[in-house]
Amino acid sequence: MKSPLLALPGAVPAEGADEGVAAHYGDIFREQRHLAQGRGFVDLSHRGVVTVTGADRLSWLHLLLTQHVSALPPQEATEALVLSPNGHVEHALYLVDDGTTTWAHVEPGTQGALVAYLESMKFFYRVEVADATADYAVVHLPAGSDGSAEGAAAVRELPYGRDLFVPRGELEKLTAGYGPAAGVWAYEALRIEDHRPRLGFETDHRTIPHEVDWLRTAVHLQKGCYRGQETVARVHNLGRPPRRLVFLHLDGTEESLPPHGTEVRLASDPDGRALGFVTSSARHHELGPIALAIVKRNVPVDAVLLAGTVPGTQDVIVPQ
Repeated sequence: MKSPLLALPGAVPAEGADEGVAAHYGDIFREQRHLAQGRGFVDLSHRGVVTVTGADRLSWLHLLLTQHVSALPPQEATEALVLSPNGHVEHALYLVDDGTTTWAHVEPGTQGALVAYLESMKFFYRVEVADATADYAVVHLPAGSDGSAEGAAAVRELPYGRDLFVPRGELEKLTAGYGPAAGVWAYEALRIEDHRPRLGFETDHRTIPHEVDWLRTAVHLQKGCYRGQETVARVHNLGRPPRRLVFLHLDGTEESLPPHGTEVRLASDPDGRALGFVTSSARHHELGPIALAIVKRNVPVDAVLLAGTVPGTQDVIVPQ
């Protein structure tokens, strides 16, 4: 779904998973600084939007998701996952309930599969699930923004800003008052800096929540049974995840960033076996080149790593 905001001056279209919105508007570092200062907005209208209505919506979602949502207060934002029976991450939902409707935005293109799964689990519950992507778009305002949420159907208040669900037909009109536009490259650089995982980037078909720090934000360890809960409890109580997410400060002398999937090795053994892979990388306006990577749990936390040919030091996110 191509955003009308690609017609803004300087817009350069994003590719891959973020196709449909702008990668940047001509100056990625200025755009990052604006967001860090609480200015501007990010067009996330390519993301999927799913709504759930009905009297049983929260108690029903509580049975299916990793998060405790049965008594989720109106306007309180949260995150939740859908896991496979073996505990692998299948979907990541960014939720808010407005008192009558639960709103969620999800990775672009995943809403169809999510809605199909939810529909298959309705049984006798009084709920209605809808793919609302054609009618609503997501816009992000950074923390400190004085942009008005008036006109938004729902708002997720977050430590790092606000996610607005706005009528898609009013996207241009509403964003005109939000200040300078920033592309998803700027948004991604700040996401990587904050160590926030993203489905399909920090995850693969084997990912369990413990590996990417989703136990902290998207999993409630004391709630009742849900699909995949046995794996979550077993690894949490009896063991450690086989892999862990790390933040990499990359060598700034290299011209190119290691793309997603680049193999990670020990710098002291560049010809040795791969110990993991780069999940996301960006150029940050203050930190320089940075990345997130998944590595084997037993990789020494003080080891210098090679992301392809680019050396990098680690910041621990998930304990060894």
